[in-house]
Amino acid sequence: MGRPWSVVRGVFVVLCAAGLALAPGAAPAPAVSVSAAEAAPSGGGPSIPRLTDDDGRALTLHGWNVEDKEHRGDAALSAITERHFRDLRSHGFNCARLLVFWDDLEPRRGRYSARYLRTIERILDWAHKYGIKVLIDAHQDVFGPAFGHRGIPGWATRTDGLPFTPHPDDWFAEYFEPAVQRAFTHLYTDPDLQRAQGRMWRLLADRFGDHPAVFGYDLINEPMGELREGEDLPTAARRIEARQLTPMYNRIARYVRTVDRDSRLFIEPTPIVGEGVPTGLGAVRDRRVVYAPHFYNAAMEAGADYDPTAGWIESYERAVTDYPRRRRLPVVIGEWGPLNNELPNMRRFYRDALASLARYSSGWTGYVWCYGGGYCAVDKDGRLRTNKELTAAPYAAAVAGRTHAQTYDAARGRYRFTYDARRGGRTEIALPSDVRYRLVTVSGGAWSDMRAVPPGKPAVVTVWSPRRTRVTVTVSAVTGRGIGPRRERP
Repeated sequence: MGRPWSVVRGVFVVLCAAGLALAPGAAPAPAVSVSAAEAAPSGGGPSIPRLTDDDGRALTLHGWNVEDKEHRGDAALSAITERHFRDLRSHGFNCARLLVFWDDLEPRRGRYSARYLRTIERILDWAHKYGIKVLIDAHQDVFGPAFGHRGIPGWATRTDGLPFTPHPDDWFAEYFEPAVQRAFTHLYTDPDLQRAQGRMWRLLADRFGDHPAVFGYDLINEPMGELREGEDLPTAARRIEARQLTPMYNRIARYVRTVDRDSRLFIEPTPIVGEGVPTGLGAVRDRRVVYAPHFYNAAMEAGADYDPTAGWIESYERAVTDYPRRRRLPVVIGEWGPLNNELPNMRRFYRDALASLARYSSGWTGYVWCYGGGYCAVDKDGRLRTNKELTAAPYAAAVAGRTHAQTYDAARGRYRFTYDARRGGRTEIALPSDVRYRLVTVSGGAWSDMRAVPPGKPAVVTVWSPRRTRVTVTVSAVTGRGIGPRRERP
């Protein structure tokens, strides 16, 4: 989304006016270890499936959003450089959510920008060079340029003459302006706009579906809609999701599948899920759908510190897991991370948030990979900023089997991963460059392609098992020099 300091204050006020309260609960205690993802509900019932690749390996995506909202026309996306992907890989990340804008791609109806497509392709080439999987995100903020933002082209914006008043200090509140809400209604219901949106996605899928960096498509960022008279926000959100977003996702899926049968389709609810409201989305009838909600708290986005006793993370987790559990869909969080990461309780927040995400999701892309202050993940020198370094930890990126346990003790520099291996198949452990010398040991009759990893370099340790067995991979910090990669077995 990319909010300034106070941007969510408007929606927070609306939520309070709607009478929506966050459920109380006790936050978990801080920990230096992260347990393996547990997708099964505590009370029994169906579990949330893991995201898998074509070989059936369970995947984990850890990455960040990559964007350029400032430049348009011939300069569009020019702020994104090869350095973004080199630094992502250096810190151990394997995924990027790339923001693209329909208004840049099709500035005039039926006229697509060849320059914009070439720029996207160059960015994808950089991602592939550094082993970064890319989710192409059709991004919108407050619908698009007709309201001073980015996303849906002006020619596709219909307001029926309803009023729009800018909120320069709180632009998320602009979603509740009558003209913006009516524009969403027309996008969802007008046949010519439905066709235009479908053709736009078919073009992107046809052009980039075979690119080796492309993993999937996020069909629309943070969709909103029009509230009816007397309707509170949670009720409106569930109606919009059920009656407008679900048909839209099925419609776009049909366009994409005419040219790309394999890439994943990432679908989002409205942002209201962030306040503990389960989505009203229905079935999206495609075999490769991923549920991709965002993980934001209105109070924190308005500048408040994290309150571990408020129970927000627990409330969010209950709300966000309901739909994928019923529909048997994997979960990847498309955006998360507070603006002010240096407040007193933010270290606790990152620990609690990462532990929660590991319980039910197959990964996440934080907001946002840029060099500076605010939401930026890293400073101008490429160092992860205060508390954000907790996101750069070793993790099992691809598992040929079933995860049993996963822990990381940052203080000791010790990572341990245990899984029940299938016969054959490669398991991959991603290690960031930020950790000290790392000695790799493998038990259970398996073997790895590395005995150790030198300091200051990212690595992916590959582990094989010749039979069904429990395997433990341990990566430990050691002292000394001269230890480098070595294949243990041919």
